[in-house]
Amino acid sequence: MSSSAARRIGIFGGTFDPVHNGHLRTALEVAELLALDELRLVPASVPPHRGAPLATAMERLRMLELAADANPGFVVDDRELVRGGASYTIDTLRSLRAELGAAARLCLIVGLDAFAAIDTWREWRALAEHAHLVVVQRPGAGLALGEEAGRWAAARLAGDPAAALAGAAHGAILRLELTQLAISATHIRALLAEGRSPRYLLPDAVLDYIRENRIYTRAAAQTGDTD
Repeated sequence: MSSSAARRIGIFGGTFDPVHNGHLRTALEVAELLALDELRLVPASVPPHRGAPLATAMERLRMLELAADANPGFVVDDRELVRGGASYTIDTLRSLRAELGAAARLCLIVGLDAFAAIDTWREWRALAEHAHLVVVQRPGAGLALGEEAGRWAAARLAGDPAAALAGAAHGAILRLELTQLAISATHIRALLAEGRSPRYLLPDAVLDYIRENRIYTRAAAQTGDTD
């Protein structure tokens, strides 16, 4: 474990509509590989780059809490839901940095697809001023960035993620190769809408909660699941 002054905190944001084993396996592997003291799961209020979630904010929060209960070191952070409105990562990083102090090692976990569009994020160049960016990718995958974002990333890419994390509280891009599970929330919602079982794709406690509250069968009936 890190000292209290330089705790290692992972930040894993998303819609989590619903949270599933692909999310949780990625979070666990990153936490282990980077020796994180804590991993925060941060549900978005209104995601700016995709459609509105089908589950309500409180339902998505409760599903995350059920998933995190079985994983020591996972913490659900509701600051984006409390803040409301569009959820911009830069606002969350500034809030966390102010709360946790200058020495904390903040590690923003980003999938390769999302990172490829990093130059569409609000104040994207400022992200590294508050955290390290941990880009998770399948083995052998490469970064495909635009020219400006490519230069920005190349200047910050760490050859040794462990050394970069030990040496600074923010500023580096850390690439981690993980064997990611091919699970998607869209597929889970489709299975539920069709009356089929998504068991083993997400935690049993989350699936039981979804069924008890008819979350995705209700939403599909009311609005149609077209995401």
